[in-house]
Amino acid sequence: MRGAALTLTMSLCLLAGLLPLASFAALLPGFVAQWGLSNEEAGWISGIYYVGYMLAVPFLMSTTDRLDARPVYLAGTALSAASTFAFAFLAAGFWSALVWRAVAGIGLAGTYMPGLKILTDRSRDRDASRAVAIYTACYSFGTGLSFLLAGWVAAPYGWRMAFIAAALGPLAAMLAAAALVGAEAPHARTRPSGILADFRRVVGERAVLGYVLAYSIHNFEALAVRSWLVSLLVFAAGRAGGAGAWSATEIATVATLVGVPGTVLGNELALRIGRIRAVTLIMLTSAAIAAGVGIAAEAAYGVLVALVMLHGLCIPADAGALMAGTVEVAPAEVQGASLALQASAGFGASFVGPLVVGIVLDHAGGALDGGAWRAAFFAVAAFACLGPLALRFAAKRAA
Repeated sequence: MRGAALTLTMSLCLLAGLLPLASFAALLPGFVAQWGLSNEEAGWISGIYYVGYMLAVPFLMSTTDRLDARPVYLAGTALSAASTFAFAFLAAGFWSALVWRAVAGIGLAGTYMPGLKILTDRSRDRDASRAVAIYTACYSFGTGLSFLLAGWVAAPYGWRMAFIAAALGPLAAMLAAAALVGAEAPHARTRPSGILADFRRVVGERAVLGYVLAYSIHNFEALAVRSWLVSLLVFAAGRAGGAGAWSATEIATVATLVGVPGTVLGNELALRIGRIRAVTLIMLTSAAIAAGVGIAAEAAYGVLVALVMLHGLCIPADAGALMAGTVEVAPAEVQGASLALQASAGFGASFVGPLVVGIVLDHAGGALDGGAWRAAFFAVAAFACLGPLALRFAAKRAA
């Protein structure tokens, strides 16, 4: 399978594989109330998913420079499904939730980037930029579906059934990839080297490091916002006297789904004006909107929702360009190691983002205080402004 058929298959598998991703964030207010969690503890559970990812992805992705990524992908989707089922049946408080979300993060490490490597390895003789952008855009789409599924299922059937439904996604992705994606030999290596040597080589690539740093800042902002968005909307709706026709999870779903065209449009902008210039523009715009969301936490509810939607469009708009940039500048023999370093650093930042928001909320007045939400989103905006500085490291070889 090649070309458009492969891109479609892996994109659909990614959508299914991501269904467990936002399950906890979508239902976070209920977990806080039921388990008596502090905001910091809620941030730990939200973020630990990405710690599991961060710790596992360097090993898993580096193996794809030597072996086909397909078996890694199949194992990752299987683990993601199993750990999400385990959360549904066994989670009962802070520590058990922490453990099973960490294991689920390891499953994601075997799913997201190995799926991208399957796509790029089988697109090696053509420009893969658009295929990468489409696949990356599905991350936002899958996250939105995860929010929607959790909200819809939990309302009538409870949170445990919501996690069971989410676990069916990676299980379906595993079965589809096993049936439809054939095996592929990895790139031939001009000289043998070990995994540590590959990472040393990647660290010496200035252009790769620039994209790694920029992607980390992108993930900090994206996950800080997505992990706390439902809680912010619940606070603002309560203050306004009601949320209207849409629930907080439905608004979060739409705000995430609008990121799909945002990712594709961002990549097209990068192809026209250059990646460095386009990503810089996107990152600074997103930071300004994040600050606006913080200010709007105590404004009219409709204003907040509008800014949340605009932010949802802007946050992932640089993701495809950042991924495609790494694929382009990384030497072919260590492309897997380069993506592994990017993913590890990026999802490490994904852990820090939700935790920082939780800590700021706890120290600035709590999740029922508009000033605390303003301070939390100002912190997110300030960090996002560092992205253009990181891109200066990539400017030497970026188009």
